[in-house]
Amino acid sequence: MKLDVLFFASLREALGCSHESIELPPQINTVAALREYLCARGDVWHAFQPARTLRAAVNQEMVTPQHALCDGDEVAFFPPVTGG
Repeated sequence: MKLDVLFFASLREALGCSHESIELPPQINTVAALREYLCARGDVWHAFQPARTLRAAVNQEMVTPQHALCDGDEVAFFPPVTGG
């Protein structure tokens, strides 16, 4: 399955990139599994560690970690933000 993954705010800064097209193995089929897969890359990818609060959107709609992924989805990850 191929996805476009977008990184926003402090994630973008930590990773040094704003997006990536990624080919995933078949067992990576939910947002939670994708997050674990990215974290397992190590180094700067520890920004995806489970203890860190991150939000996710698939095809520009907010989703839960259990949301199923489909080939061609756009997945965006970002930390929670506050406004004033």
